[in-house]
Amino acid sequence: MSSGTDKIVSNITSEAQNTADNIIQQAEEEVKSILDNGNKQSELEKNKILEDAKKQSDMKYQQIISEAKMNSRRLELETRAKLIEEAFDKATTDLTDIASTNDVEYVNSLKDMIKEAAIEIGGGNLVVLLKEEDISKISGDIDNIANEVKSELSKETTLKIGEPISTIGGAVLKTENGEIEVNNTIEARMLRFKKFLRSEVAKVLFK
Repeated sequence: MSSGTDKIVSNITSEAQNTADNIIQQAEEEVKSILDNGNKQSELEKNKILEDAKKQSDMKYQQIISEAKMNSRRLELETRAKLIEEAFDKATTDLTDIASTNDVEYVNSLKDMIKEAAIEIGGGNLVVLLKEEDISKISGDIDNIANEVKSELSKETTLKIGEPISTIGGAVLKTENGEIEVNNTIEARMLRFKKFLRSEVAKVLFK
């Protein structure tokens, strides 16, 4: 091969090498750029995943705390209600026991309940309904109670014992024609005053 040909071949080879080197360099730069971009994107995606996970974790935590507080409050209210009902049940049992005796305090309370109901009706000719065991406890005082009502209302008042009723204690009073009736039994009084008594019992139990 002549020297001219060798020079041409050498130039071609050199240009080819340069081109190849440039291509390789560009490829390496592109690869590096792709890798850098990939790393940045991966980092962004990683951070986003972590951020989303933290948000979900925080939301779940708050949800669990909120549910725990609600359940705790519900359980507290249920426990309080149960204790209050137990207190009422105990009071009812105690009153039943007292009302089944000739206890002076109960007999006096019974007279007061009759008088209170008679005054609420407005006096007049009234029928007193009691449990059978209580009739003998106040029969001797029925006229005295009527006179007390008459004195307080300035209205003629009579009381007569009617047929026995089923009750823990107390009395039901009604007019002779049955148009007006006042239930002043222990059960009715407990029911009427239960809302007030419930708050008072709660104060005692949970102070």
